[in-house]
Amino acid sequence: MKLFFVFLFLVVSLMSCASCFKTSSPSDSSNNINPNGSKMKLKIGNSTFSVTLYDNATVTAFKSLLPLTVNMVELNGNEKYADLSRKLPTNASNPGTIRNGDLMLYGSSTVVLFYKTFPTTYSYTKLGRMDDATGLVAALGAGNVTVMFELD
Repeated sequence: MKLFFVFLFLVVSLMSCASCFKTSSPSDSSNNINPNGSKMKLKIGNSTFSVTLYDNATVTAFKSLLPLTVNMVELNGNEKYADLSRKLPTNASNPGTIRNGDLMLYGSSTVVLFYKTFPTTYSYTKLGRMDDATGLVAALGAGNVTVMFELD
């Protein structure tokens, strides 16, 4: 009988702590790209790229800064970054793989545009993803570049 109560206690404890074992899923709002939602234009020189934005608090705060023109600095031969004028809310996680055309926030105030695909151990808050990154590498060039972000 004592074993039954121990078993019952464990079952009830595990059921009440189901959220303790929750893992991120594609439906989490921090990682959802809203296919019918916000779009942003990213202008680099004469090239314009469409970005579908994620549905999260960071993106909401980022959109309040738009339109925004920044000088993005070259880093590591795979990304350009710029520090923002203020901190944004974050929900950083390790994406495992960065993809060409990913737009993310590093820390709370550095926007990063990736132009090569590679594995990473760093954590970022997702902002959006280019709908088509064809021509991105050529548009960005080898050095620093001026980029304009604006809502579509």
